[in-house]
Amino acid sequence: MSTSARDASSQNIFKSMKDITFDQTISHQCGVTMSDSVEARAIAEFMGEKEGVTVTYQPALIRIDGEGKLIFEMDAITEYLGREMTAETFEVNASTHYGRMVRVDDNTVILFGDMDEMMEYI
Repeated sequence: MSTSARDASSQNIFKSMKDITFDQTISHQCGVTMSDSVEARAIAEFMGEKEGVTVTYQPALIRIDGEGKLIFEMDAITEYLGREMTAETFEVNASTHYGRMVRVDDNTVILFGDMDEMMEYI
């Protein structure tokens, strides 16, 4: 082992709890991560055309992030994809999500970044 590698490995990269501070702000962001597939790419391309939506492609995953809320309308995605997209198929393709997910009806799935806004749906 080189001297610089040995010196670097002896340094602690972790902070002590007394040195950690937490930001008390709320982000109001929400998003979904999908396994890369034909359906996920179509959903990502469709949602990427909406204002305020960010799509990130990884080797095996696609992230769709937004501020406030993301509305996934199955009939519009069906038209874009060229074959039927149901809320069930959408949920299967969604590996994980953050925010509050509400399935409004058979056509609409909404992700909320704001808990208060989501409350009207439960």
